[in-house]
Amino acid sequence: METIVVGNRTIAYRRYGRHIDARRPPLLLLHGAGANHLIWPPQLRHLPHTEVYALDLPGHGASPGPGCSSISAYTEVVRDFVDALELPWFVLAGHSMGGAIALDFALAYGYRLAGVALVATGAQLRVSPALLDNLANDFEEATQQIVAYSYMPATPSRLKEAYLRLLRDNDPRVLYTDFVACNAFDVRDRLRSLAISALIICGNKDKMTPPALGITLHDQIADSRLHLVDNAAHNVMVEQPACIAEFFSAFLSELSDDDGDASLPASQDGGSE
Repeated sequence: METIVVGNRTIAYRRYGRHIDARRPPLLLLHGAGANHLIWPPQLRHLPHTEVYALDLPGHGASPGPGCSSISAYTEVVRDFVDALELPWFVLAGHSMGGAIALDFALAYGYRLAGVALVATGAQLRVSPALLDNLANDFEEATQQIVAYSYMPATPSRLKEAYLRLLRDNDPRVLYTDFVACNAFDVRDRLRSLAISALIICGNKDKMTPPALGITLHDQIADSRLHLVDNAAHNVMVEQPACIAEFFSAFLSELSDDDGDASLPASQDGGSE
């Protein structure tokens, strides 16, 4: 992985892209709590004709700790990262906690964004007290619970096992602090002020961030399009990678289309709005 020093932090990241369409804005991918850039499947990291950046947030993956104690603190790291890479105009995409960071960044620095993609996230991310307690006192049980809530029962066990290993590679304090940061996040009263294009994607069986949170985002963000993806839970992009890559590609094409008439594909359950 490449690394870059921003402030007093070293951030590890990867850059992807071949045969890039210069009309398309770059895409920056933010992972969720306790994850790293590899939670994004190859179909999204290698999105055709697109310059893609995928970073490991502080304390995650190959980026040394400590992690951040709030969503806004992660937002400032992302701001410093894009400043260092001189990305003046780009699409910011986030999954779960990464979606909260993307939303917070859009509210603070929306003028820098071509658009925002919000995957399995919401404007408020309350965490159950029982899960927080397990994260503080029983790391193995907590990580097992997170995996169970993040996938459909029929999802292949190899994907669940890989996610469990990824979570358990974390410093338990970082994972706990991530969830505390999510629990404190609430920007519901500011959503209507968001004046950029938004792609919103939810798994219709998500127990971690129920689809109602995505529907609220869609209702409150004027220029948004919502996809409720069938047969998918919280890690929707892992369970339905081809489908999510299509939505991302169409969104980027729409943003780069001067006439603004590009159409998005229908979601798998016909629920696209």
